[in-house]
Amino acid sequence: MLPEHTNAAPPLDAPRNAIAEWTITILLLLFGTTTLVQAFVIPTGSMEDTLLIGDHLLVDKLSYAPPGPVSKYLLPYTPVKRGDIIVFRFPVDIKQTFVKRVIGVPGDHIRIVNKQVWLNGNPIQEPYKYHKTFYLDSYRDNFPSDPNTSVDERAIEMLRKNVVNGEVVVPPESFFAMGDNRDGSLDSRYWGFVPRANIIGKPLLVYWSFDSPTEDLVSSGIDFRHLWDIARNFVPKTRWKRTLMIIRGYPTGT
Repeated sequence: MLPEHTNAAPPLDAPRNAIAEWTITILLLLFGTTTLVQAFVIPTGSMEDTLLIGDHLLVDKLSYAPPGPVSKYLLPYTPVKRGDIIVFRFPVDIKQTFVKRVIGVPGDHIRIVNKQVWLNGNPIQEPYKYHKTFYLDSYRDNFPSDPNTSVDERAIEMLRKNVVNGEVVVPPESFFAMGDNRDGSLDSRYWGFVPRANIIGKPLLVYWSFDSPTEDLVSSGIDFRHLWDIARNFVPKTRWKRTLMIIRGYPTGT
């Protein structure tokens, strides 16, 4: 079994890491444009309780960008890692933007047994995940297996081409992503891998969180009812404790 990770950093590193995170965040807030950061709102509960419906995020678009000959020495470019929370264009409809957690990177072997994720032959510790149903679903909770519900053609192709010895093998330039609300997430189990080219960036922080229902956040036009709700209930429905909350990934094994 993989060793269990903790959120605690060595005492000398913790202040330095916090300062670095806030320095990058402040620089992006001061100098950011649509090239550097992007605003994003969480419309569904698939990432609960890490991210809530109505969380408004700032997304760092530089972290995963290909580094240039000079900028690679100045900016904190990083590869996409297991445990990272990513924002990406939905592979089935790139007009939609999704946020999920990376569970598998290229070459990883993944299976789920009775809700427990196994990565490269080992069960992984996932303190961020939530199970909000008590029953076992034959496809969702024991994966890969024969779908018992409608899944996208990309998932069918994944099950047909990328399953070896009962495990999904993540192909090059692709990632396997899942929601933290594991029983209520439309994720790679249902529509396949996230192509590397679809990844926009990673969330930096929650700059505002307002308690809204999903239907108020998915409207394609101006929703005056939602605007009126904000005007009337800005103070009582704002989740003040989440304001400027930094979003961090969590390492999920090797």
